Amino acid sequence: MTLEASGRYVHLSQDDIDELFGKGYSLTPKRELSQPGQFLAEEQVKLIGKKGIIEKAAILGPARSHSQVEVSKTDSIKLGIDAPLRFSGNIKDSASVFIASSENVIKLEEGVIIVKRHIHMTPEDAEKLAVEDGDIVSVEALTERPVVFKDVLIRVNEDYSLNMHIDYDEANACLFSKGDKAKLIK
Repeated sequence: MTLEASGRYVHLSQDDIDELFGKGYSLTPKRELSQPGQFLAEEQVKLIGKKGIIEKAAILGPARSHSQVEVSKTDSIKLGIDAPLRFSGNIKDSASVFIASSENVIKLEEGVIIVKRHIHMTPEDAEKLAVEDGDIVSVEALTERPVVFKDVLIRVNEDYSLNMHIDYDEANACLFSKGDKAKLIK
């Protein structure tokens, strides 16, 4: 499977898109992502924490049911917030941050997390690899500095493409290069 590193990014609800960019606003796709139907938007935002600001944070589309910000531990420290390590979507009682566009600023009361590493795959991939949705596995990163990542969540959905996602802190630790592969360890 392909290993992918992703930096800080923001998923926005339509209500928060409207607040930040204007009523009825639609995000402008810049390029498609590896997961079908997902895209990097042209629009970017500022993340404002207690101790720092991150400029030009990416927005991933399309609009979601709720807003969520995914950062690395390094980003969390820079912002001065205590973002918990969680699976994507688990934002209850997570960190808060201000999100700013050139038009407006909103406060995300909760929703900032350090996302746990995970693998996206189709049901066919899961069958071939003998895993199920929700399984926790280990994976060897076949990089310049190989490492074994433990506690990796399997996410199975018909709409997924087979990829493992890690954040930039993890990518830097294993000297990740675009196109690097990873191997499931049984």
